[in-house]
Amino acid sequence: MTGRVAGKVAFITGAGRGQGRSHAIRLAEEGADVILVDVCCDIPSVGYPMATGDDLSLTAREVVALGRRAFAKIVDVRDRGGLRQAVEEGVDELGRLDVVCANAGIATIQSWDNVSDAIWKDTIDINLTGVWNSVTAALPHLVARNQGSIILTSSTSGIKGHPFLTPYVAAKHGVVGIAKSLANELGQKNIRVNTVHPAGVNTPMLDGLGGMDGLIARDPSTAGIFHNTLPVEVVEPRDISDAVLFLASDESRYVTGLEFTIDAGATNR
Repeated sequence: MTGRVAGKVAFITGAGRGQGRSHAIRLAEEGADVILVDVCCDIPSVGYPMATGDDLSLTAREVVALGRRAFAKIVDVRDRGGLRQAVEEGVDELGRLDVVCANAGIATIQSWDNVSDAIWKDTIDINLTGVWNSVTAALPHLVARNQGSIILTSSTSGIKGHPFLTPYVAAKHGVVGIAKSLANELGQKNIRVNTVHPAGVNTPMLDGLGGMDGLIARDPSTAGIFHNTLPVEVVEPRDISDAVLFLASDESRYVTGLEFTIDAGATNR
């Protein structure tokens, strides 16, 4: 078996489409088996559709087509017990766990006075508490083997203060706090914890927000906050997956506590 993560098993949330599917495929291309979860139902406070069960099944089939194994289950990251069970079942089937990609997330766009209780709660529960649930469901398996790589999906919104996205920004900053704390706490167990910070990514979530134009149109005076340094409006899911692959592989064996920006220079402005 060959590949940069050959023989490893990765647990990926939000795997039905977008970045999660891309991460699964990229890791499988380099030899990993995968445990895939997604909520596969719509969330009333979010104005665009979520992935479906068919989407999650397609991700699994694409992994299998690459000659790797996939265990897929419909689970809401807000359900800590359900995540634990999914990880247990996945490890039983695939034999081990090496990598955690806590990727599942939602976003809504509105001014502060239109942030309903449901929008705030769902965003924090999924984007922040859901990350915590995903990590803690997987950690016993990493601790037992005294090794592992945990990769948390944050955003440029985890570094900058993007307007009209306050619940999302709050959650993504919180993800960085989880990563930095756990990187210190778990270092002596050879478990690395890092965050990835994409700029706008060409996924259904960004489409659901009206694309970059939809973000900027809220207040053109804030447009510069969203602009990239490099001459590209959005990046592709595979661009993020390449960063995830590096952090999952032994090439990054001494990398922990890193805020890895794949943002075309957006946070450097």
